Amino acid sequence: MRRTLPNLSVFVALPALVGLVGHVALAGGQQGQPKQFVSHVVKPVELPPPEPLAIKVPDGFHVTRFATGLGKPRMLAVAADGSVYVTRREPGDVLLLRDRNGDGKAEPPVTVAHRPHLHGIAVDGETVYLATAKEVFTTMRRPDGTFGELRRIIHDLPEAGQHLDRTLAIGPDRMLYISVGSTCNACDETNQENATILRARPSGESRTIFASGLRNTIGFGWDPSTKQLWGFDHGIDWLGDEDPPEELNKIEIGQQYGWPYVYADGKPNPQDEPPGKISHAQWARMSRSPVLTYTPHAAPMQMAFYQGTTFPDRYRSGAFVAMHGSWNRTPPSGYEVAFVRFEQGKPVAIEPFATGFLVKQGDGTWGMNGRPVGVAVAQTGDLLVADDLNGAVYAISYGPKGGRS
Repeated sequence: MRRTLPNLSVFVALPALVGLVGHVALAGGQQGQPKQFVSHVVKPVELPPPEPLAIKVPDGFHVTRFATGLGKPRMLAVAADGSVYVTRREPGDVLLLRDRNGDGKAEPPVTVAHRPHLHGIAVDGETVYLATAKEVFTTMRRPDGTFGELRRIIHDLPEAGQHLDRTLAIGPDRMLYISVGSTCNACDETNQENATILRARPSGESRTIFASGLRNTIGFGWDPSTKQLWGFDHGIDWLGDEDPPEELNKIEIGQQYGWPYVYADGKPNPQDEPPGKISHAQWARMSRSPVLTYTPHAAPMQMAFYQGTTFPDRYRSGAFVAMHGSWNRTPPSGYEVAFVRFEQGKPVAIEPFATGFLVKQGDGTWGMNGRPVGVAVAQTGDLLVADDLNGAVYAISYGPKGGRS
């Protein structure tokens, strides 16, 4: 296999915009001509935090602040007693949020765990699972919601590289599932466990590869009606503003999903060739295509199926996903919470749900006043959304505000 590194020419267009034009020489390209991709680096400027009313949600929904001053909250988990847990990657800890008086606002957070680069969390009854870049821990919840001693059950997850934010969950089969991203944008991995979802016993033993070819599936979960596993995978960077799309995959045991050689409906990645004498077309036939796709570079993060009872019926069989927002696209994409609408156990559409975090300013530049990253369904039926730009967790409710603000 022969690859050449892109030749990059850089120009500054606006204070918040840097454009990069990459030329990638392909082995066996048309008459040996390089294929050109036009990609952009666009980082919207940071704006003041949004007022809840500035976050746009469908009619009948309301947004309130559940918690603030949290630094950079990431993944969310909710226990049966209503306790809300949020991980923070930089300090490497877990915060406990409780609303004892029912006013819709959490009391001051309590730190319940510490580990470097702690990111993934799953609550299974009174058992809690936590993931760092290389390790998985388990612990028990105390009656006050705090954690007991952490016990390490996995110590050797593969090297993280570019994607070190592990997520995990206990499946309907009572097995532990761990998402392990790729080490790179697009490359030939040396460890078969990279770019996969792994499955192990709750003890951490008997670890196997459940599905592969998944560049970085941070958000995944099971349809509560069918018990089918679904996951949102991040597309490759540097293939242009309109490629590749973010992918919603029906994740099944033993299947591979294209990365790094093909994407979408089998489109070849010209920056990387399959091993041996396998062609892109052959690799595509060996891979599963996504069931639905979404705007490129939107950066899907945590995903949660709605199992509450307070939202209208159309939302009760679907899933919400936080779109953290692009850096490799113009115009920017993501910076929102999207909803995956399911009908009879099948996803039929992906639509914006909570928007307003991305603002086009009067001078034509883009600004951001929030970056959704974590989503979870509270015991109240509200949808909780973690914003790691503003250190906040919002609660999206349906019906009368009930005095919340």
